[in-house]
Amino acid sequence: MINAIIFDFGDVFINLDKQATIDGLKKIGLSEWNEELDQLNILFEMGKISKENFLFGIQKQVPNASIDEILVAWNAVLLDFPLYRLEFLQMLSQKYRLFLLSNTDSIHIETFEQRTGPSFYCDFYQCFEKVYFSFEIENRKPNAEIYNFVANKHDLQPKRTLFVDDKKENTDAAEALGFKVWNLQVGQEDVVDLFNKNIV
Repeated sequence: MINAIIFDFGDVFINLDKQATIDGLKKIGLSEWNEELDQLNILFEMGKISKENFLFGIQKQVPNASIDEILVAWNAVLLDFPLYRLEFLQMLSQKYRLFLLSNTDSIHIETFEQRTGPSFYCDFYQCFEKVYFSFEIENRKPNAEIYNFVANKHDLQPKRTLFVDDKKENTDAAEALGFKVWNLQVGQEDVVDLFNKNIV
């Protein structure tokens, strides 16, 4: 019997267009997304480098672009957050212990909060017992420590905890630690389909 659910954020609650950021960076001079940018992104998501150093790191690859242009491209990934998902989450929070565990960075969270406004994002955050962003806890999925950290901190039993994420590498890592998992298929499934999955 499940009594707790750990949710991912991007493409589970807020819709994303990951290609839009790459396209946006190409428009301002990037030849292609590369290993260096991958590493830069991981460091930023883990809170290991500052926002300024992250943006300067990207600017090295697009020297003719301004920081503002880079920010526009970087935030192009963020789409809408449908209200019906928030309403579903609010209903769910009456029945289960809920947690948010997201690989994300300070720029994207700041932009999400600015776009949705305090009323919406406060309602969202209040659904959770605790919200964990990778850049704040300096760790990220699929590292095993991050799942154990949340479980130990909140006395969660993996076999009674469901982990929901759109990335298979993240659900595989959680499953290996004994968590129940739902690898949500973006575009084919919606988080509000949860009760149709026979996993809770």
